[in-house]
Amino acid sequence: MVNAEVWKALRTELDKKQVTLVAVSKTKPAGDIQELYDLGQRQFGENYVQELVEKQAVLPADIEWHYIGHLQSNKVKFIAPFVHLIHAVDSFKLLQEINKQAAKNNRVIKVLLQMHIADEATKFGMDENELTTLLEYYTAQKDTLQHIQICGLMGMASFSDDKEKVRAEFARLHNVFKFLKDSYFLYEPYFNTCSMGMSGDYQIAIEEGSTMVRIGSMLFGERNYAK
Repeated sequence: MVNAEVWKALRTELDKKQVTLVAVSKTKPAGDIQELYDLGQRQFGENYVQELVEKQAVLPADIEWHYIGHLQSNKVKFIAPFVHLIHAVDSFKLLQEINKQAAKNNRVIKVLLQMHIADEATKFGMDENELTTLLEYYTAQKDTLQHIQICGLMGMASFSDDKEKVRAEFARLHNVFKFLKDSYFLYEPYFNTCSMGMSGDYQIAIEEGSTMVRIGSMLFGERNYAK
């Protein structure tokens, strides 16, 4: 069940700050997504390819679907026909596969590069050196990668009650975002997204420069992972 009042308040807050709200709907039924869509929400985030494909088939065509989970190369083909933004690109191999599948669908797919900023080893993403290496590869082969558009960075902070720790991790991500903008995308207006912040830490993320937040439990309630 959707919390409509929370959504309205959140949209008002984020719109004033020019921050994009991605409603994270993983494990939630299509009916809940439809309910939030009817209120005016258009951007939704999913973590699982099969679940995303099934929901996309039965929900309004103008939804902008964000794939926010760890994406395996062999699954790209299933979401390439319709996905709006892939958040978690963490290898050049994956970037190449997205380009390949986008070309097959005569599309340009927007992507974000995932940076690892948290203490938890379970979180995916690249460090600064790996990001630089990927972008060097990308720059050298850009002419063959015409079906992708690198729009920015994403990252997840540590799951911690230490707000200053979380703040420092977000600040680090935003500093790298600014460095890459100046170094690789200075004249590219589409490199404008710093996606960081979730239900528990989005306000800190915005204070540290986030332009896009991924909010789930605040809107939809706790997730049910039981199958």
